[in-house]
Amino acid sequence: MNPQNPDIKDSQDWMKGRGWKPQPFQSQAWELICSGMNGLVNAPTGSGKTYSVLLPMIFNIARDRKNSGLRLVWITPIRALAKEIQSSAQRVIAECGLDVTVGIRSGDTSEEERQAQKKAMPNILITTPESLHLLLANKKSSEIFSKLNMIVADEWHELIGSKRGVMLELAISRLKSLSETLQVWGISATIGNLEEAMEVLLGTDGASSGKLVKSDIEKKLEVVSLMPEEVETLPWAGHLGLKLIDRVMPVISESESTLIFTNTRGQCEIWYRNILEHDLSLSGLIAMHHGSVSRELRHWVEDAIADGRLKAVVCTSSLDLGVDFAPVDNIVQIGGPKGVARFLQRAGRSGHRPDALSRIYFLPTHSLELIEAAALRQAIADATMESREPMIRCFDVLIQYLNTLAVGEGFDAALTYQEIKNTYAFQTVTPEEWKWILYFGSSGGTALAAYPDFHKWIIKENKYHIANQRLARRHRLSIGAIVGDTMMMIKFKRGGLIGHVEESFIASLNEGDTFWFAGQGLELIQVKELTAYVKKSDKMNGKIPSWQGGRLPLSSKMSLLIRRKLQEAATHVDFIDPELEKIQPIINVQKERSMVPSENDFLIEYFQSKDGYHALFYPFEGRFVHEGLASLFAFRIGKLYPITFSLAYNDYGFELLSDQPIPLEEALGSALTDLHDLEKDMWSGVNSAELAKRRFRDIAAISGLIFKGFPGQPIKDRHIQSSSALIFQVFQDYDKDNLLLQQAYDEVLYYQLEINRLKEALKRINEQNIVLKKPDKPTPFAFPIMVDRLREKMTSETLEDRIAKMTVDYD
Repeated sequence: MNPQNPDIKDSQDWMKGRGWKPQPFQSQAWELICSGMNGLVNAPTGSGKTYSVLLPMIFNIARDRKNSGLRLVWITPIRALAKEIQSSAQRVIAECGLDVTVGIRSGDTSEEERQAQKKAMPNILITTPESLHLLLANKKSSEIFSKLNMIVADEWHELIGSKRGVMLELAISRLKSLSETLQVWGISATIGNLEEAMEVLLGTDGASSGKLVKSDIEKKLEVVSLMPEEVETLPWAGHLGLKLIDRVMPVISESESTLIFTNTRGQCEIWYRNILEHDLSLSGLIAMHHGSVSRELRHWVEDAIADGRLKAVVCTSSLDLGVDFAPVDNIVQIGGPKGVARFLQRAGRSGHRPDALSRIYFLPTHSLELIEAAALRQAIADATMESREPMIRCFDVLIQYLNTLAVGEGFDAALTYQEIKNTYAFQTVTPEEWKWILYFGSSGGTALAAYPDFHKWIIKENKYHIANQRLARRHRLSIGAIVGDTMMMIKFKRGGLIGHVEESFIASLNEGDTFWFAGQGLELIQVKELTAYVKKSDKMNGKIPSWQGGRLPLSSKMSLLIRRKLQEAATHVDFIDPELEKIQPIINVQKERSMVPSENDFLIEYFQSKDGYHALFYPFEGRFVHEGLASLFAFRIGKLYPITFSLAYNDYGFELLSDQPIPLEEALGSALTDLHDLEKDMWSGVNSAELAKRRFRDIAAISGLIFKGFPGQPIKDRHIQSSSALIFQVFQDYDKDNLLLQQAYDEVLYYQLEINRLKEALKRINEQNIVLKKPDKPTPFAFPIMVDRLREKMTSETLEDRIAKMTVDYD
């Protein structure tokens, strides 16, 4: 430690002035930063990890006023966090009387602020990966970043493993070339592969000298399950949650403030409405926060809960990260978070101090989910955490990035190749592949050469530049790696913006229909282009929007812990976890009708009902892996005997349903679980071309092959879909070596079907005792999977009626 360094001393003095004692990890980070090192800080939520990086940079900037301009770029994965970082920096600046400026640049930044930044950039800029790329598309990007000293990736664990993380890797590779002394730092909560996470952030040219700074703070955490009086013996997903609302209301009333986390935006809307209906006195004291409500409402909610004006906020992952709500007493988690890291992140929103107790209440949406609560408590005790696997060879992101450079100052092919080779994501790109990318960007490749719109780059003065201003404008409007259904604005006919929902939801409504959004009843008046105009409605019923991608996959760590807790529930008498004791009626019925598998067992159930012949498999590996396994097993059984299946799956298992007997014994004796020819059989078992075509739609949007339209001139979603499908087919027929086409198939295999995790599951199954049981009727494990199959075919009312009849038949 070098206490003589003025930046370190100033940091110490400021914290002491506030009555805080610097944590050892903070002091270590300050010393490394002041000595010019790169690295990653790992510390629990609420332990002060922001100040471990921010403080010395503020004092360094203040001291070196000759070197004004942009000195620190702070990357945040969500906009809500940007406001909190700005407040943290301004607190130090104001209390110390420093001449340092701080600004935010994101999708929420006003045009007036953007113009002010254009004239003079702040010393500290808090921004997102997308907005950083927009700055790289500036014709004066070298000048903007010429004095940059540091870039910080906040909440890096949220970006790694995503294409937004790859965007940041590429941006850092360019910033390193603009500033030879650039320091790169990350801030991360605990994940299972911290060393690798640091390597990804720093790149292959800086990882070996990077320093990992780890806090030794052990966060105290209490998990309390809100359980029903009795559990049903045939559970099914989703129905139990709202029935336990009476257990949530005391948590809200007895606390100063509570965050209620849901896993989806639709679930957030439902819970907000039901809590308000349950206790109208909470009107004005409870609010909602998710990514689709307006910026103004999100900011109001963040300020109101920080100021103590709200007793509760129902939210999604939009409040997972960083936002420092010091007064929050308790957290409620609705439904299984499906991962240890996500659960800990949310739990850390309460007790937001290093020495404070974090308490989180777990509310199951079905009885079997109580096993997840016990598994989470075990994971916390064992300090078990998931890894975040980095994405590699995302050629759609790379092509978009090269378009960004071409729109800006242009790029030198040889120098840029060396830059991207220094990133983790693109270190394996070969000279031949690079040559193909340059040819594709300049001419559209062999398949699209006849179309001028795909001739995007021209060479001027030995650099690749964008071909024309129309293409440049289109590109600036398309920067980003988050894609999905077209979003429509929801506006009052006379008033402001309420938020955004997906076009497919609005398409399901007629004028005059009511729906519930952003905590209020709304009546649809008219739809004009991408805006739905509404007025307030007193009706409390109506549809609630749902958003794509709502279901979270069960992590591999959670899968392992759930299998262990199941065995514990089936074999133990005295339980440490109250949840395991509570679900004993389910476990007892499961044992009576079939069995509860141990860690060494792979359970298969086979029975007949009026719907047909059911084969149920229970790997407990999460719905994504089960989707792949279901298709694989269906294909391999079909090779033995011509048969048609309906498939259903949840996080615990999957079902093959047929109208004719299923030759299970023969299949089990014929390499049903063999790893030989796995990828070949996987592709044969699924409609590979259709899955790849769907994946290609997003790849085409990110890479710039399709354009969604200018503001006020949107291209309809069905036209975008047909355009991407047409390009996909052209590549299939005339350009099979196209890197974007190959990427589509790779993403299906590795990210959608999770082939690597599926291989591990099959290896484990092949080492287990395969147990085939033939119950007389559905078991508690089988019932929720069967309900998920029905859910796709019926409205919720019809579904409940049908399930009520099924329960009578099967109890």
